[in-house]
Amino acid sequence: MASTKSSVRPSRWLRIGIPALLVLIWVGVGSIGGPYFGKVDEVASNDQSSFLPESADATRVSERLPDFLGDEAIPAVLVVTGDGELTDDQLAEVQTLVDDIAGIDGVLDGVSPPVVSDDGEAVQVFIPIDSSGEVREIVEEIRTLVTDELQAPLEGWVTGPAGFTSDLVKGFLGIDGLLLIVALVAVFVILVIVYRSPLLPILVLMTSTFALTVALLVVWWLAYAGVFVLNGQVQGILFILVIGAATDYALLYVARFREAIGEGEPRWNATLRAWKGAFEPILASGGTVIAGLLILLLSDLATNRALGPIASIGIAFAMLSALTFLPALLALFGRVAFWPFIPKHGLTELPDDFTKPVKRFWPRQARLIARRSRPVWIITTIVLLVAALGVTQFKADRVASSDLVLGYSEARDGQDVLAEHFPAGSGSPVYVIVPESDLATAVTVLDDSAGIDSVSVASEDSPSGQAPVSVENGEPVFTAVGPPGTPAPNPTVSDGDVLVIATLTDAADSVEAEQTVRDLRVAFTDEFGDGVALVGGVTATDVDSNDTSIRDRTVIIPIVLVVILLILMLLLRAVLAPVLLILTVVVSFGSALGVSALVFDYVLGFPGADPAVPLYGFVFLVALGVDYNIFLMSRVREESLVHGTRRGILRGLVATGGVITSAGLVLAATFAALGVIPILFLAQLAFIVAFGVLLDTFVVRSLLVPALAYDIGRAIWWPSKLWRRGPETDGTVRGPREPQPVGASPTEGAAQPLSRRALRESRRSDDG
Repeated sequence: MASTKSSVRPSRWLRIGIPALLVLIWVGVGSIGGPYFGKVDEVASNDQSSFLPESADATRVSERLPDFLGDEAIPAVLVVTGDGELTDDQLAEVQTLVDDIAGIDGVLDGVSPPVVSDDGEAVQVFIPIDSSGEVREIVEEIRTLVTDELQAPLEGWVTGPAGFTSDLVKGFLGIDGLLLIVALVAVFVILVIVYRSPLLPILVLMTSTFALTVALLVVWWLAYAGVFVLNGQVQGILFILVIGAATDYALLYVARFREAIGEGEPRWNATLRAWKGAFEPILASGGTVIAGLLILLLSDLATNRALGPIASIGIAFAMLSALTFLPALLALFGRVAFWPFIPKHGLTELPDDFTKPVKRFWPRQARLIARRSRPVWIITTIVLLVAALGVTQFKADRVASSDLVLGYSEARDGQDVLAEHFPAGSGSPVYVIVPESDLATAVTVLDDSAGIDSVSVASEDSPSGQAPVSVENGEPVFTAVGPPGTPAPNPTVSDGDVLVIATLTDAADSVEAEQTVRDLRVAFTDEFGDGVALVGGVTATDVDSNDTSIRDRTVIIPIVLVVILLILMLLLRAVLAPVLLILTVVVSFGSALGVSALVFDYVLGFPGADPAVPLYGFVFLVALGVDYNIFLMSRVREESLVHGTRRGILRGLVATGGVITSAGLVLAATFAALGVIPILFLAQLAFIVAFGVLLDTFVVRSLLVPALAYDIGRAIWWPSKLWRRGPETDGTVRGPREPQPVGASPTEGAAQPLSRRALRESRRSDDG
């Protein structure tokens, strides 16, 4: 582009005062938000039932449990074994341990006595923990006590819902520190390698870090006010998304600024030119991501609904930082920001004749597109479609809660030990709320189920809080717990309902247990009608979560595609180009998911995936993948208006190739950083998005999209005015002796003889 130097020198206030003021505002607000990194756990919750839709049976049961069981408690199960049948002395040692556990702050009344297994080789103890307290700290204190007090050969594990919650929360502990450090270091290294400047990467990282700090400040107060529910999963995604997106937007602005500086613009003029060139694509890119995220509000899962606005807030501040804070920094530093390799030439220079050799990577890429566009996009599409075949192997219907934590999990090991000596579902029962008049029928249904080991009813009269129940002559019979002569307890009644507690024969997070819950719901519906008997508990929560996730995935994905398609149409003022761009994004996502399925199954050996994994992967890959489409095609349209469509495609590719590659590497690195958190969901999401972004960057945006657009030519802009431009205006006006570019019309400019190859290319031109 020609230089646009201004003859009017702006005042010092404009050149220094406004940028300095913007920097001070960002630093001031960012310093307020900085301390909130260590306070996120104050407003976060990792209780899965709190994220279910209000209409789910498991949610309704969870809300009513305190009416029957007293305090809001989450059960932990202590299981202890020795080297054989336990002796009386060992049982006494366990009883002493139980007495000490009962005295821990946060452990509620009602700790059960040690229950010996039928084989006499293990005991289990049920420990109610205050769910409103710090569950992880309470569980860790119990585990420390178990380690300190049990003497060999006795060994104990704390498992059950509280144990798994503790392990899960512990897995998220690295989000505030380790995750951010890994992500920022990875971004810094990539930027230093790309720009070979020590200062510019610092300015870009300041842009993304301050965007995250201010976003976290807003999110914290909204979560504190109860506007939405925040958990570790959403928090981790917010951190990575803001760092990655803000860096991407910053790199787009840097590319424009560097281009202007290279063409000799003063730093203020370069700032204005870069801002005008970057504003529309950054706004469109961020708007696309926000639109995709806000569609998650249609989800029935509260965690998905929370991610939508939380991540959207992060993206909004990422855009604002890239369009205000970074321009202010670069306006102050000017060309010094690129030291020691200060740009001295324009970055969009292209040779006029692509039949001749060219220098530098992206001009060579443009030459390949100009000469072999059709074979390039056909071969690329075939390779992507073959990779997408792996989607058939992607197992995203459920994942056991015991598999959520990668690496060591005491709760998972304890559950395995528990299953060897007791019913595997001990500690994580099925809760059934039924009218008191239907209690006998409900107990009969449970007794008839092969997946239920024992049945009891919640009872305030019982020392343990529940009493075994059976049915005789069509009436419920309650068994007294205590010495002979103890009167039979009565069930606790709330609003005419009673709570039936059923122990599963299978592990609560197993496929068999989930099928038992589904069968019970069908049986209760057949017996009482819809909505009379409510089935809840840990297993029911898993069932409802999975079913809701699958429903969300089916509903949300098509809506995301339609919304993003409309945004692209508005941006590019065309129909055909946006449709083709969306198709390339879908093919790219399918390929990423297909390869991920093979890696998860045959390399990493993952047990499966949560149904929400493909949904999150789709939203991020499509929204962020369209970002790169926007970066490319908005520049292509800008160049096409001046130079014609095919030459505009080549110029756009060369102009954006470096920034898209850099942005892709940065975004892939930041999402890959999620892999340092030992949570299965985040590890899978990290690989899918990181691999998908690299695929978008190096294949789709560098080969498929420009080759397809070049082959189609001017029709890519159908039905806009740019499509209707005739041969006499679709291109630059050239002098009588100036050589024609490949793809220019033979009638455009002077009739300069072309080589045979150039002539063949010209006949394929969109100029006809």
